[in-house]
Amino acid sequence: MSALFSELQAELDALQAAGTYKHLNHLEGPQGARVRMEGRGEVIVLSSNNYLGLANEPAVVNAGIDALHRFGAGTASVRFICGTFTVHRELEAALARFVGTEASLSYVSAWNANEALTPSIAREGDFVISDALNHASIIDSVRLAKAITKCTTAVYKHADMDDLREKLRANKDAKRKIIWTDGVFSMEGAIAKLPEILQIARDEGAIVVMDDSHATGVLGKTGRGTAEHFGVVGEVDIITSTLGKALGGAAGGFIAGPASLCDIMTQRSRPQLFSNALPPTVAASALAAVQHAEAHPELVTRLAENARYFRGAIQEAGFHPLPGETPIVPIIVGETALAIRMSELMLERGVFVTGFGFPVVPQGQARVRCQVSAAHTKDDLDAVVAAFKDAGRVAGIL
Repeated sequence: MSALFSELQAELDALQAAGTYKHLNHLEGPQGARVRMEGRGEVIVLSSNNYLGLANEPAVVNAGIDALHRFGAGTASVRFICGTFTVHRELEAALARFVGTEASLSYVSAWNANEALTPSIAREGDFVISDALNHASIIDSVRLAKAITKCTTAVYKHADMDDLREKLRANKDAKRKIIWTDGVFSMEGAIAKLPEILQIARDEGAIVVMDDSHATGVLGKTGRGTAEHFGVVGEVDIITSTLGKALGGAAGGFIAGPASLCDIMTQRSRPQLFSNALPPTVAASALAAVQHAEAHPELVTRLAENARYFRGAIQEAGFHPLPGETPIVPIIVGETALAIRMSELMLERGVFVTGFGFPVVPQGQARVRCQVSAAHTKDDLDAVVAAFKDAGRVAGIL
């Protein structure tokens, strides 16, 4: 065995010894509030991004099946050669309408969309600033832009508007100023201070780019995201988001904004130019998910009700989740090994919930992240709380 592989195995052994090794669990059926897990039987899922329960919605599934027969298994090409199908155009029009922009452009993943954006629009002499708790895809996008374009970059303290304004003013002579923020911060469940960010951007001559992956289909009266939540639909310059969470849970992502932006991304962004297009089956199911969400705003209402109910019940049980109003309910336990131990204890009790630790979250802030769905019943959520109480006593948390 080469030195490389020996070193890799030593790293794996160290993870095992520390209790932080990640084991993959295999599902035997479709994603839902309850699933069948190999070797476990039926479990309640509290760690899925399937916020509206659309991953197994018949209309969404059947749209994908119909597209499989109509368009075939895949695109076999990138978009600019012969990989653009009519369903891509329909999906992108629907996504732009849904999030309140002029146009959108789909990608094979939300990671690819974020990775593509900053290096494609930033130039030498520009200033790009990012919230300290932004998603890893945003962090990598900004780092890549800095390496490629020689733009100047900075990070502002999480949700600290004074720090954001101060750093923008310190770079007032930049040609372009770009603010990157998540709409909902995935590990915290916190919502960005979007109205304040927009005002600062207007004051300082900056543009706002928001990754709304955990808010699309989730926040706002009709699920149009963080902008609708704050009543500022149409005011965010650029929105990126995913098709892999509330909108069917399959795969894919998109960039939404002015038509000129989406066109330049088609011309210039490397993940778009050198990756096969989103499979038509996925595009069709995502389109059906958007249409279903638009036709059934009661799903968004039910999701919010479930999140409030669970948050109240878990607090009453003696746990202390981070405050918030989203379906992401993180319970801080401290050390990574304890978070993983809690997730194992919960799985033994029929609840699939994930523990997160360093480097996903800072040292000492490991957590069990609960994610509520509109598909959960009150009985599901009550069973989860009962399991938490039992597991918490065993782990010494309660």
